[in-house]
Amino acid sequence: MDSVNKTLYIPLCGKSYVSKKGIILKDEKAEEIWDKEQFKLKGKSKSKWLSYYMGIRAAVFDEWLKEQMIKNSGAVVIHIGCGMDSRVLRVGTNNHNWYDVDFPEVITERRKYYNEDEYYKMINGDVRESDWLTKIPYTKHAIVVLEGVSMYLTNLELKNLISNIGNHFETVNLLMDCYSLFAAKMSKYKNPINDVGVTQVFGLDNPELVGDSNVLFKKEHEMTPSKYIEELEGLEKLIFRKLYAGNLSKKLYKLYEFEKTLK
Repeated sequence: MDSVNKTLYIPLCGKSYVSKKGIILKDEKAEEIWDKEQFKLKGKSKSKWLSYYMGIRAAVFDEWLKEQMIKNSGAVVIHIGCGMDSRVLRVGTNNHNWYDVDFPEVITERRKYYNEDEYYKMINGDVRESDWLTKIPYTKHAIVVLEGVSMYLTNLELKNLISNIGNHFETVNLLMDCYSLFAAKMSKYKNPINDVGVTQVFGLDNPELVGDSNVLFKKEHEMTPSKYIEELEGLEKLIFRKLYAGNLSKKLYKLYEFEKTLK
């Protein structure tokens, strides 16, 4: 896999770490894959602080997705940039058709650990193109998550992706995390993804720039809710709250929700 695809091991490591500690996120599949693959991370990419952040980020996405699935019983679920993530197991399909999408080489690795069934399918695709969407049967509503994806797409590529999704479905709810422009600039010098060879990322300060007339920016969400930080203990809780949930962190990381409704 290329350097961008190798970044999938960073959140996998984090989710395995918090799951083994019994906090934030229960993810037995992450534990299984991490223990078997034994991918060698180095530097900040394997820090416990980043692992806590990865666990919390995943939990926030899971919670939002569960809420959307309850509200929209007939919707399809699309997880873009799924990597080796076990969200489909943590959340459950609950009779929704669920599609995990990633590059062909990633899906090849993923198939070693996940099996398709009536409701769950894996799709090879480059989301910078639109042909992957043709593999998803028409459905009125789509619930879409992009976790750890947007920073590898230019604003134009991200806008085209959101537009393509909006053109394929009547209504859409979409959640994605982003770097700020400042974070993207600083990533050239200090970012855990540098440890797997990634040096170029992109940021977004104004989410309205990547929406269109169909899929509109709805609101910004809290990236690190206090209820998850409370699961940490003692000094670790204080340090995490200061470094990963403080004012500096809020300037670096954003969580944006978009929506397309019937007009």
